[in-house]
Amino acid sequence: MAKNFKTKIIAGKFKGRFIDIPNTPTTRSSKSILRESLFNRLQFEIMGKRFVEVFAGSGSIGLEALSRGADTCYFIEQDRDVFSILERNIEKLDSSRCITIYGDSFEKFKTLLDRLIGDGESTYFYFDPPFSIRDGMESVYRKTLKLIEMIDADIAEMVIIEHMSQEQMPDMIGAFQKVKSKRFGKSSLSYYEPIDVEK
Repeated sequence: MAKNFKTKIIAGKFKGRFIDIPNTPTTRSSKSILRESLFNRLQFEIMGKRFVEVFAGSGSIGLEALSRGADTCYFIEQDRDVFSILERNIEKLDSSRCITIYGDSFEKFKTLLDRLIGDGESTYFYFDPPFSIRDGMESVYRKTLKLIEMIDADIAEMVIIEHMSQEQMPDMIGAFQKVKSKRFGKSSLSYYEPIDVEK
């Protein structure tokens, strides 16, 4: 494998610490400006909460959440080499508050949900699927939306999707409604919160 890149944790307990970013054609690192905007939006809301990074790659989003006070972070990644980098990054910071799942996110997400249901804790879900312009990825967003539809609003504080800017995300996904979308060049973030049935 080619030499890996590095990126810094932006803020929090591990501010300035470097983590590895795999240099592979299947993994795309979230831009620093996007990460900074994301956590400016979340601010202190994630402190003491669970954070799930689906299609985790290096874990740069979840580890930033960990640095900023998230209680426990869950990661799903299917590329064996990238998964090894994810585990090394976790070891550099705080492995006691991280849980990794090796495998295809589309196959393992239900297993993860089953672990989260029942304890009443609030969870933030972050989805960063491969861009659909890659070979074999034409249906990736449709399949990702199906995963989100599986989430029980009772355990979800927020669902965030990092996606191609040219891909319009729906206003509603299952029990969630879009509350904000922000563009960063070719990538965008769309934020969803549970539908308020009392309104």
